[in-house]
Amino acid sequence: MKEKKTKKILQAEKREQAMIEGIIEGSPDGIGIVVVRLECGCRKMAAVSKDGDPASEIIMYRDQAESICEKCKEDNGSFMRTKESFIHWVEPAPSEEKQKEISLKVIGSTTSH
Repeated sequence: MKEKKTKKILQAEKREQAMIEGIIEGSPDGIGIVVVRLECGCRKMAAVSKDGDPASEIIMYRDQAESICEKCKEDNGSFMRTKESFIHWVEPAPSEEKQKEISLKVIGSTTSH
């Protein structure tokens, strides 16, 4: 029995939007914001440049909490606990090809067989 492959399009949630806007504002070289959602509920975000290099510091936070969780304090939000990650592109967004290139460099490949 074959599994149906559906590609889920990840988008910024309303509560992430303000943080994204703030990072964009403080990152003139940023063409997108990498959003990493961790299993614990914490988030990591950073601007990315047209070359796929960091264009800001990494911001780590947890919605409606004073600080990040204890696990993230210990391991700095290990990529092993990533639930979802994507890039929120600043308009005008780069070409589809450039988006794929940057995404591969920053997030890596997430194909499943």
